[in-house]
Amino acid sequence: MTGRKDWDTYFMDIAYMASTRSQCSRRRVGAVLVQGKKLLGTAYNGAPMGVQDCSEAGCMLVEEFEVKLVDGNEQMVRKQRCIRTIHAEQNLLLFTDRSDREGSSVYVTDQPCWTCANMLANSGIKEIVYHRAYPKDSDKVNALMTDCGIVLRRLEAYVPPAGILTDVMN
Repeated sequence: MTGRKDWDTYFMDIAYMASTRSQCSRRRVGAVLVQGKKLLGTAYNGAPMGVQDCSEAGCMLVEEFEVKLVDGNEQMVRKQRCIRTIHAEQNLLLFTDRSDREGSSVYVTDQPCWTCANMLANSGIKEIVYHRAYPKDSDKVNALMTDCGIVLRRLEAYVPPAGILTDVMN
């Protein structure tokens, strides 16, 4: 008989299962809201309800440019993002109650982007647990969470359930 999974693994597995509902070809993301050991909600990234998603209508990409400091030098960095998709964290906030979020944890397959981090910072949660890094916004997100007193933990050794598509386009 094997032992039980620890709580972090259990809830991250559920976040990855939620991500399987996503039709995004660039990045499938799942999120789970947990209070104590109680599951309060799940969400994934995708187009708004009733709207064709990226698998049907194609990605709606926009380009952005950002100045980053690399080895003491400013460099212009080009970023692409899909604006058709509502992020998993955003959907989680839309479909859960503020009272449930107070003091809760969010398990998300990927480190939140800057926009989602800002939204989570105002949501009442106390902790974000993620698996895959999102380097484009990592430094800003880490600083924001520190400033807000929200714990941001990465489960680096976590292994997603077998058969779950985990490939990511950057």
